[in-house]
Amino acid sequence: MISTHRLHLRDIVMSDLNDIHLLLSLPETDRYNVLGLPDAIDVTQKWVEEWISAQSMEPRISYTLCMAHRDTNTFAGLIALVKGKANYRIAEVWFKTLPTFWNQGYTTEALGELLRFGFTDLNLHRIEAGCAVENIASIKVLEKAGMIREGLKRKLLPIRGQWFDGYVYAQLEDDFFNQGHPPAV
Repeated sequence: MISTHRLHLRDIVMSDLNDIHLLLSLPETDRYNVLGLPDAIDVTQKWVEEWISAQSMEPRISYTLCMAHRDTNTFAGLIALVKGKANYRIAEVWFKTLPTFWNQGYTTEALGELLRFGFTDLNLHRIEAGCAVENIASIKVLEKAGMIREGLKRKLLPIRGQWFDGYVYAQLEDDFFNQGHPPAV
């Protein structure tokens, strides 16, 4: 488990299914999602089973984590880090947060800690993220967490029958440690 000042980031368990399904089924959290809303809880269950199965893979490649409020254990959302080819020491992050936790810094806090985990515990060189150019809230989270906008991919994201442009963000280990974060011990 990874902890922040206000959150626990922990592996998903099957008892999280209903909370995850609610999160993935909300139109406001689906606005920029390329997967679309799950048709039924069975669809969400398949995703959850895949994420849980990935927890036991050796070496571990995927960390899809539950964000839970530290004091109340209330489900706040999902955040993930998925490693790429080992020789590149690269990963991609994504997040999805319940609206009741929006605009309070929870996702920025979780992402900052996940970046720390990636650079210090997993010895990554580069961590990337992407988002639709219209997704102002995610852009703010990525930038507040120290990620740098590196480019624009035109008509990249298929969302509800339309193509949307996407920004590419990244943080390098040098960026992370130069921001005053301590190296791994």
